Amino acid sequence: METDEFIENLRHDGTLLATAAEQAGLDAPVPPCPDWQVRDLVQHTGTVHRWATGFIVEGRMEPAPIEGKVPDDGSLLDWYRESHARLVDALTAAPADLRCWHFFSAPSSLEFWARRQAHETAVHRVDAETALGRAPSPVTAAFATDGVDELLAGFHTRSRSRVRSELPRTLRVQALDAPDGTADWQVHISREAPRVERAARGDADCTVRGSAADLYLALWNRGPYDRLEVSGDAELVELWKRASPIV
Repeated sequence: METDEFIENLRHDGTLLATAAEQAGLDAPVPPCPDWQVRDLVQHTGTVHRWATGFIVEGRMEPAPIEGKVPDDGSLLDWYRESHARLVDALTAAPADLRCWHFFSAPSSLEFWARRQAHETAVHRVDAETALGRAPSPVTAAFATDGVDELLAGFHTRSRSRVRSELPRTLRVQALDAPDGTADWQVHISREAPRVERAARGDADCTVRGSAADLYLALWNRGPYDRLEVSGDAELVELWKRASPIV
């Protein structure tokens, strides 16, 4: 996907998130994040948007904590909408050769932040819609495939991933409707951080396959596995559910 496509997804999903949060009410529980109410979801996402905007606008080259003041309930949703708009504007205005800190490999700083914030917002938009009791708004196969790739080959190859196994195991993930044919990942799970091959080869202890959209929701722990085909050792799916959640 292109950077401008990520920015457009971010723009769209941030608007949906704010609308769903307003309709659900700030006290509503957020089922995918059991410790959260909608206010926590809005506070978190708005704070992350402002954190990301700082790197983009100021060209910061060093990491910084995710923190900042949030307003009271009366102005929280307006604050979120402003946070979201600032981020979209910053990404839209940023030069293609933007240089700033980012936390896993990417073709450019701009593409990293556009991609990362698009998926951050899409996942939390699902949270807001779930709090409202609404089925998640659809995502395209291209966007969902990219989100699975970011999760597997980005987040869970970092040292902080908790997906570990004393006995080396392999989990294969196949998105059957990916735009360029089947997207196929092999996740090697051991005592170390997972290692991921984007073009899977050979057998796996467990294989999970289905549409990109269903994989996106399930692997980000925002949707069920009952629409996916699971073959082999299903305990690897249970391990993923236990160890992989990212807020």
